Amino acid sequence: MIRLNNKKVGINYFPDGTLLLKEAITDTDDKNAVIEIKWNYENNEELLVIYFLTKHIQAAGYHNLILNMPYIPNARQDRVKNPEDVFTLKYFAEFINNLDFAEVRVLDAHSHVSLALIDRVRQDTPQKYIEKVIDEIEQDTGKKPLMFYPDEGAGKRYSGMFPLPYCFGIKKRDWSTGEIQGLSVAGETDRIAGNDVLIVDDICSYGGTFIHSAEILTSLGAADIYLFVSHCEDSALKGKLCECGNIKQIYTTDSIFRDKENTRIKVFEL
Repeated sequence: MIRLNNKKVGINYFPDGTLLLKEAITDTDDKNAVIEIKWNYENNEELLVIYFLTKHIQAAGYHNLILNMPYIPNARQDRVKNPEDVFTLKYFAEFINNLDFAEVRVLDAHSHVSLALIDRVRQDTPQKYIEKVIDEIEQDTGKKPLMFYPDEGAGKRYSGMFPLPYCFGIKKRDWSTGEIQGLSVAGETDRIAGNDVLIVDDICSYGGTFIHSAEILTSLGAADIYLFVSHCEDSALKGKLCECGNIKQIYTTDSIFRDKENTRIKVFEL
């Protein structure tokens, strides 16, 4: 979904299937005013809408444009290993850079490579949303949860945000298939038994990592287990994550997740 100064952009089509867009900049005549394009990614066609819309605004004489893009598309393809691999993140970043935004705002980027490739990027953290989850758990149980980060990278990313005890996972993965074959736990493991645990990470596809994490935390005596991910793909609904009885509640933002009616996943609006 795309919004221009907080107004949803209508996307229509000509009979041949090409885009038909009609947008007027009516908020202000000040050519120096900040114009924000908010992009909550849904599909790749929206990238073409972003291009047309940005060119339309610039042609009208406005050049102080901000792209608010919480989720960075193509961030998973942040490296190439074989000659046939297409470095889509690099070319996506070049596309965005060519539109010459004054600032590009993102939330909890999945890859630091994307932050290096995108010009004038500003990264926001999910700290305030995670704090809401912590407060909600504390209101229900009377105490704050133990934090759990599924790998060392997540531990480095989030542990400094919260002065709370934590553990982290060490994944054993089959790199040829990407499948997780096992997971061990390090950190303040003596605190797991009898305590509620909040798992925190940046992105979720089908949820295999979090299912493995919840299973091992349960085996170590954890009480209720909760999960927060900054970006939850709709594919999570197709996997076994929502059926996982070891996870009491899942939280995410609306950066890319759309099914706000699903009671298993609570969505924070950005």
